[in-house]
Formats: sequence, structure tokens, C-alpha cells
Amino acid sequence: MSTRHRHPNSGRALLALSLISTITVPAFAQQAQAPEAELQTVVVTGTYAKNRRTADSESPIDIIGAKELQSTGSTELATVLARLLPSMNFPRPSGTDASDAVRPATLRGLSPDQTLVLVNGKRRHTTAVVNVNGTVGRGSSPVDINAIPLSAIDHIEVLRDGASAQYGSDAIAGVVNIILKKGPKGGDVEVGYGEYSEGDGKQVTLKASGGFALGDKGWLRIAAEAADRDPTNRAGADTRNAADPLYGKVTQRYGDSETKPRNIFFNTQYQVGENTDFYAFGQYGERDTEAAATWRTFGRSPLFPNGFLPLQNSTSTDQSFVIGLRGDIGGWRWDTSFDYGSNRFWLDIDNTANLTLLDKSPTHFHLGQLKNTQKVFNFDLARELPVAGLAGPLTVATGIEARRESYEIDAGDEASYVGTGSQGFSGFRPVNAGKNSRHNESAYVNLEAQLTQKLSGAIAARYEHYSDFGSTTSAKASARYAFNDAVSLRGTASSGFRAPSLAQQFYTITTTNFAVVNGVNTPIETGTFATNSAAARALGAQQLKAEKARNLSVGLQLQPNRNFNTTVDVYRITVDDRIALSANMTLPDALKNALASQGIVVGAGRYFTNAIDTKTTGVDIVSTYRLDLNAAGRFDFTAAYNHNKTTVEKIAENPALLTANKLLLIDRQTTLRNTVGTPKDKFSLGADYTAGIWSLRGLATQYGEFTVPQNNAALDQEFGKQWVLDVSGSVRLGKNWRVTAGIDNLTDSYPDKTTTLGNLNTNGIYPYSNFSPAGFNGRYYYAKLNYSW
Repeated sequence: MSTRHRHPNSGRALLALSLISTITVPAFAQQAQAPEAELQTVVVTGTYAKNRRTADSESPIDIIGAKELQSTGSTELATVLARLLPSMNFPRPSGTDASDAVRPATLRGLSPDQTLVLVNGKRRHTTAVVNVNGTVGRGSSPVDINAIPLSAIDHIEVLRDGASAQYGSDAIAGVVNIILKKGPKGGDVEVGYGEYSEGDGKQVTLKASGGFALGDKGWLRIAAEAADRDPTNRAGADTRNAADPLYGKVTQRYGDSETKPRNIFFNTQYQVGENTDFYAFGQYGERDTEAAATWRTFGRSPLFPNGFLPLQNSTSTDQSFVIGLRGDIGGWRWDTSFDYGSNRFWLDIDNTANLTLLDKSPTHFHLGQLKNTQKVFNFDLARELPVAGLAGPLTVATGIEARRESYEIDAGDEASYVGTGSQGFSGFRPVNAGKNSRHNESAYVNLEAQLTQKLSGAIAARYEHYSDFGSTTSAKASARYAFNDAVSLRGTASSGFRAPSLAQQFYTITTTNFAVVNGVNTPIETGTFATNSAAARALGAQQLKAEKARNLSVGLQLQPNRNFNTTVDVYRITVDDRIALSANMTLPDALKNALASQGIVVGAGRYFTNAIDTKTTGVDIVSTYRLDLNAAGRFDFTAAYNHNKTTVEKIAENPALLTANKLLLIDRQTTLRNTVGTPKDKFSLGADYTAGIWSLRGLATQYGEFTVPQNNAALDQEFGKQWVLDVSGSVRLGKNWRVTAGIDNLTDSYPDKTTTLGNLNTNGIYPYSNFSPAGFNGRYYYAKLNYSW
């Protein structure tokens, strides 16, 4: 393992003293709890009304409690959610540069950045990393939900519906609202250990959470978490060059990266007046990651005559802080808050060389850093008003928001980009560096009411103005009709949008990518250009505009008794002007020379563009049943299914300049990644048994078929269905101690192997696909010891 080089702001000794967090729209979110014993709980996501239950919601909402979040061996939030939610997908790419460190998750088969993430109802900042390689979510820069430690979370509410009219940009596929633990009572400490049956991927985790009273008027909760996770390796034998001394041996590393996350979260509230509370919450977290690039064969560098494996060492730092006041005056619930959030991604590379510098090359390079910052001010009002003729009060909510965002790129060491640049990842150049910012302001109004004893409804509208692309308006209408206590029908119709991120507008770098040329996987210097740059304009780029969405859904709710509940929700989501990273366009000499005259020497180019209109149709089915055996214990059963299909309705006209040079801005592979790269089906069956001091859990998940597309249809590879079975059990020892042991992927299931079609397995070293929704690590054993009070 290489020596780590930390960025100058890391200061791990300060970690336990640092405070951070996230952001909101209506900050009334902290008022709800998710009682474990109830199948129907009070929700705060997608509504401004008080005491709204999941059963009464006009939109589908999943409630995931702390017990469920701790039910697997994983300590990554995205991994846990993907196992619990059939509509969520979280593959585990490897060999994809920064995407190895910050992996994106998708909801309902849409882009990762089309899901809005809230913490305590406040908008979470996005990562600074842009997924520019050939993975699920290529071109996106979403929230890194793995930066949020499980120890800080009370429960999570997942709204599976468009909600831009209520929350603004990004809420196209849905909303994930992470509710933090609160109150002065209770706490726990947990230590865990696990490893894969292959003997790698060892993981040690330490978590702690506790509350403290602040006199008789307030409380403070602190949660901390640290983990050391060793890498996994499922690479095949390297057979690229028979003259290589290591020919036929495993020289590549392909699997999970080595990661060391450290996090601390706080949440506090204090009464400062008769009807006024002060609140704040925040986080400071660092995650060190060591990811492997592609093995360089022998003879390429005098420093490594037998070849070398570049190791990308990154530190992703998240810090956030929310501070606010809320109260009640004249029947109006009010909330005002300010939040700050940022992600800094510092990137080094070790065990590598710049081939241009021969034996004078360093073996360690600082490649540069990315930083994304968000500042938000909110003011929200809500109250219930009696209205004659209605079966219940009318909930009126309104508010304003002002948001400031910035995105920054800092250059790396000169040796990292001069000439051929550092192998494995060339550094950011001074021409790439810069800071860009924007601001937007918005206002919304939301009305909800129980119109009759059987019919409820809601309408919402939101206006936003962005300094970089102009204004947009969103609207939403929803209704629910209860035929009786057992059967109800619900539906929503909404328009929505997603603003182009600053990262998509201004991310720029020159890197070495691989393309199949004459049957050989060939390295090509590829420039990613900002859309407003001269280089991008020379290739036909236009200014980005917002994505526009329309959501329609109809749902049936069945609850014949208090222990059984089933929901069936059918949806259609159309997205126009969807933002995508263009194809890697291998440039003819004329365009190469045009860019070279600007000082840009590349063999291929790409940029972001509004190029695709898509339609996603699907169905979510969720069924829960509780069987109470009295003294013999209790069973809780869950069955869930998601089916979704995305089709491309329109592709923007190819720029004339590119057509003249026989280039396609959006090629077949870029198009089909949006339609066939994630499973169309996902099905899960879960059972929990609790009796006295014992509890047992089993979860079987079937991941559906998916396809890794190529520009030549004959080279596509289709991957079959895969079953994964997770089991665990725990026993309570005395009043405070609990021991848990389990096996994720009990049957040691692996996805189909890649073939030589399109060189997907790169001469044998990549035997599994990065698109695999269940990863490719195999069976995992784990145990946890927990002390709670």
C-alpha cells in the first residue's frame, strides 16, 4: 500500500471537535418520530400538514427506521437503502477514477442527480465529483449520501414522487429526507467487524451516539463514526502481453477501494422563548480512499521496469452547518434558517510516473482539488385555517428561499499534467482552474385540506429565478379518495425541473481514457470542456438549460386490517432536455488542429449538453404484514417490487459542425446507458422474527436483467437476473448489551461474467461489470457488539 499524502486542511485531530450538517425547505421536519411498533407513522416529507400519516398521504412514502438501517453488515447508507428499497439502485464501480470514491445511487432508474436529498428537511449539498466515466449515472454530480453516518439517523422518509413545486430543483425521481436522532435521552456504542469469504475487504467500525440535556429547556445529541475498510480484489489474470514477466498473473486490483471514513454529527434544540426554539445541526466528515487505476505493463517507465499499478489517493471532506429559529405566533408555525454545506475532493496519485519525464519523474503527484459550496436562507410559514364546507382545516404553507452556490477547481502539481501527465490520472491544469458561482431565489405556496370525509387534496406552486439560465415555475396537484377504511385511491400530477449544476457547466480536465481502436483497447487523451469555453464552442456546444419534467402517478392502497397493508403505485415521468455528458468524440485532424491552436492537445473531446428527452414508466408494489404470536413472538413480513422502463423519446439534432466531421454528439452508448444500464425489475422478500431477547432477519432480493451497451449493437452484453440472500440474528444480553451476527449474500452469489465482446473485460482483468446492481464481492460475514442506555 502506498504512503498517503494528506491535504493541508485535513486536521484529523480536529475531527471530534468539528461540527456540520445540511439544509431545508420546510424545517418542521424535526417534529416527527417513526415509532417502530406502528405500521403507519407520522410523516413530514411532501406535506406541510401536522400529524399526516403514511396511510393518509397522496404520494407513496417509505419509512425506514433505525432498526432496518442496522439490519445488514454494511455501514454505507447508499448500500443499505439499495437493499431495502426496490426502486433504488447502487452499483459499486471500480477502475473509474473518482467514481470509485464517490459512488452514485439512482431512484426509479433516473439519474442520480434527479433525486433530492434533505437532512431534517433541509437541502443537502452535492458532491464536487463529476461522474465522467462509463458508469451508471455518467455525467451526474449528486449528493454523496455515504457521507452521512448511520449512527446519526433516527429514520428516513423516501418520497417516491416528483416534488419540485414543494422543494425546488432535483426532486424529479423523488425525495430522500434523512431525519436525525433527537432528544436528551438514550445512546449507544457499537463496535463491528466483518470480512468477505475470499479473505479480503476486512472492515472494523466504531459508532457512538448519545444525548445530553441542556438544562430543562434543550438538548444536544452527538453521533460519531469511524471505519477502516480494506480493499477487495476480484480481478482476473492479466493476459495483455505475453512478453510481460507477469503475464497470466493477477496484477490488477478490481473491487471495492480501501476507505477510511471519519464522521461526527450533532443535533441540538433549545427553547429561547415561550413559543420559540433555537435549533442547529451539522457535520464534519472525512473519507480517505485508495482506488486502483489500470495496471501499466512492463517497460513503459524506467522507474517501474516490471510494470506498475497507479493508486489514486483521495480525501473527500464534507462539512455543513444549519442554524435556525422556529416557533408559533398567532397560529402560524414559522421557521427561518441559514445553512452552509460544502464538499472538497482532494486528489493525489501514488506508485506511478509521468512517462515524458522518464527517470526524473516523481512517483507521487498532487492532482488538484474540487470544491462545491452551497449557502441557503429559508423562511417558511404554515398554519391550519377553518374553512366552511370542508371536512377539516385548510393547511396553508408559504415561504421564500435564497441560495448561493459556487464550484471551484484548483490545479495540481506541474509534473502531474506536463507532457503525457501522471499515469492513471493526469492532474488538473491551470487552464482548468477557476471558481464560478451563481444565485437563485424562489417562493412557493402549498395548500392541503381534507375536502370531505373521504376526499383529501393538495396543490402547490413554486417560482424560481436562477442567475445563470433564467426562471422556471413548477406546479403540483394531488388527491386521495378513501372508499372505506380498507381501500383508497391516490394520484398526483406535477411539473418539475432540475437546474444544470455548476459542476456540469464548468468541470474541465484532460485525462487518458481508453477506446477500442481496430480491436485494441487504446489510451486516448480526452478533453472534458466547460460548455461556455472556446474549445466546447469549437465542437458545437451551447449553454445548458434546465431539465423539464412531468410526473403522473396513480396509487391503490389496501389495508383490510391494522396488521396488513399493500400499496400499488403506477407512475410515468417524462424529462425533456435531459443533461448528458456527450460521447467521447475521437477528433479528426481538422478539429485536433483547431483545438491545438488554442493550446489544447487532445485526441478526443466531450462536453455536457441538453440532448435527450426520456419517458420512464413503472410500478411500485409494497406489502407489509405483521403476525403476532403473543408469547411466541412476532413476525413482520415485507414484499416489494419495482418495475421501470425508460425510453428515449427524442435526441437533439446533431450540431452541423460535428455532422460535417462525421461525429455524433450523442452516440448509441450514451443514449442506452439511460435506458438499459439499470435493471428494469427488482423484487425483495423480507421477514423479521422477534421473541424475547432474540431477533432474526432474512432478506432475499432478486435483481433483474440489465445491458451494458456499446456503439456497435453486436457488442452489447446482456446480464441475467441475480438473487442475493442476507440473514442475521441478534440476542440481547442483560439490559444493555446486544450481540448481532450475520451473513450478507449467504449463497455467495455473483453476477454474470463479462465477455470479450467490446473488450468489456479488458483482456481478462475485469471479469465483472461496473453496472452490476449487487456488486461483485461475494459472501460477507460480520458481527457487532452494541451497548445502549
